[in-house]
Parts: sequence; structure tokens; C-alpha cells
Amino acid sequence: MAPVYALNLFDLAPNDDYKAYSRRSVDAVGKHGGRVVALGRLSEDTASSGDVPPRQAMVLVEWPSAAAFEAFKADPDHEDLHPLREGGTEHYLWWAYDKLEDLRPLLNDR
Repeated sequence: MAPVYALNLFDLAPNDDYKAYSRRSVDAVGKHGGRVVALGRLSEDTASSGDVPPRQAMVLVEWPSAAAFEAFKADPDHEDLHPLREGGTEHYLWWAYDKLEDLRPLLNDR
């Protein structure tokens, strides 16, 4: 099983739902072997570019496997947790990436 990284990019909604989510999410993520490896706020000192507008916040979570990530999302104990994330954010982007030791496998696919 290879690790998976879930990249979360979002803006905070004008309510307290994400505060409530964040109080419980560390334990919920840890239950399935995940751990937050990076948190970030959009830097006002750095110009951004690309086709997608930048988001206010970034959370990067490492999961031991894709199955662990899916188990977190499907866990019935968290049925009331995920709506807090959804309601507490706007313009949410969530992608999962397989871990690479270097870029050669990706470059060789081209």
C-alpha cells in the first residue's frame, strides 16, 4: 500500500461550521491513519497564476493508502462531520495524489 496525499484548497464560509469541523477533524482523520502534514494560508506577497482562482486556505493530509482515505470519507461515525466541512467552506477543491519518490515515473508516462 502506497501513501496518498489529499490536497484541500478552499475559502472559509462566513459561518462557524469549519471551526466546528476543525475541532473534531484531527481525531477523525487519525482514526483512519491520516495526518495533516501541512497547513497554509494564501500568501499576499506572492503573485499567483493559472486557470483556477487561488483559495484562501490549504490543508495537505497524508493517508497510509487510498483505502484509508476512502474509509475516512465513508465512516458512518462521521456522517455529521463532513457537512460541517462542506458548509464551512466555499470554492472547495479536493484532490488525492499518489506518493512519488521522484518525478521520473510521471515524466516517463509522457
